[in-house]
Amino acid sequence: INSIFVMSPTGEVLIEKHYRGYVPRTCCDTFWAEVQKSSSPQEVCPVLVTPKYYLIHIQRYNMYFIANVQMEVQPLLVTEFLHRVVDVFRDYFNEVSEESIKENFITVYQLMDEMMDNGIPMTTEPNVLKTMIVPPTILGRVASSMGVGGDKSNVASDLPEGMLSSIWWRKKGVKYTNNEVYLDIVEEIDCSIDTNGLMVTCDVSGEVLVNCKLSGMPDLTLSFTNPAIIDEVNFHPCVRLSRYERDRVMSFVPPDGKFKLASYSVCTTGQAVVLPLYVKPQIHFSGSSGRVNIMVGPKSNLAGRTIEDVVITIPFSKSIASTNLSVNHGTAHFDDASKSLRWDIGKVPKDKSPCLNGSVQLAAGAETPESGPTILVDFKIVMFSASGLKIDALTLSGEKYKPYKGVRFVTKAGKFQVRS
Repeated sequence: INSIFVMSPTGEVLIEKHYRGYVPRTCCDTFWAEVQKSSSPQEVCPVLVTPKYYLIHIQRYNMYFIANVQMEVQPLLVTEFLHRVVDVFRDYFNEVSEESIKENFITVYQLMDEMMDNGIPMTTEPNVLKTMIVPPTILGRVASSMGVGGDKSNVASDLPEGMLSSIWWRKKGVKYTNNEVYLDIVEEIDCSIDTNGLMVTCDVSGEVLVNCKLSGMPDLTLSFTNPAIIDEVNFHPCVRLSRYERDRVMSFVPPDGKFKLASYSVCTTGQAVVLPLYVKPQIHFSGSSGRVNIMVGPKSNLAGRTIEDVVITIPFSKSIASTNLSVNHGTAHFDDASKSLRWDIGKVPKDKSPCLNGSVQLAAGAETPESGPTILVDFKIVMFSASGLKIDALTLSGEKYKPYKGVRFVTKAGKFQVRS
């Protein structure tokens, strides 16, 4: 990797970091030209080829992270490193935005210095980075703006203790008054449903997120009741791969603090994924107008759990001139610039089904759309696993204390589409 650039949603280059010689920022003009040509940023090819170099990019938090590569390299390696950079920024600054990057300009460059050396990824573990570069604090910003403590650097002069050991991700001498470990199993459903309500495609992917507050050098073992449904798993370096391949259990010495233990996809062949909610759209056009009727509700497989943060987005055709829509639950807002309707339902009530009804008017002389728009659905359900994955046990060895253990399942909508 020769250089990394961070661009704002308006195309301004906020950060440029060069590792193998200077690359002019004009190389980003090629990328920005592709963004402006596309109808949406998601349609831009992740790898752009030019006569002199390759541009590999990701888009997160409405910002673009671009790597300039002049040699043959695995694109997924570069993509994974860019995602890791964004994750570290979020861990340090609590958010990734144009403002947070400008406010923490110096820390951003210090992090990018440590994360890569001469174009080769080096230290990408947030817990190790925090021992080398102290995260910014509000008190520190106030002191630096007043000129107090200007000689004190937030970069450690010595390498972390664990860097020279085989367990480099965990520092020595960690002590807590209360020993606790929390697991979050977060799953996303990517689904496409046709006009008849039948499932066309459905994929479930998940992450095992850990918040570890354990003293000493604990050795944890996580086992599942039904590990056979886990497919294409990607582990944190702390997991003993040979043990997992042999016994299908995750054995590891955890880093201190928050980290992602594993990401996985679910093998859906041979078993049908039961969707937690239904969306029944009826959108018909005739002449210069159209009727809209959408009903949303929970399915019976939730066992009393509540569906939260439900948002229905309807990207209407550009030929729509006006709308007259009403809802019996939540709020609906039509954006005249993008011609999209956002229906914020929030929590789905158990005593009634949220409905959206009304009509839309086409612009004068506009052609009648042949089909309705594809509806995007977003939601979250706590303590519900879409894949049916269940944890059997989480055991600790190597230490004498008994920690408090907490496990939570969260199911969210990924790219959940309903055709109308």
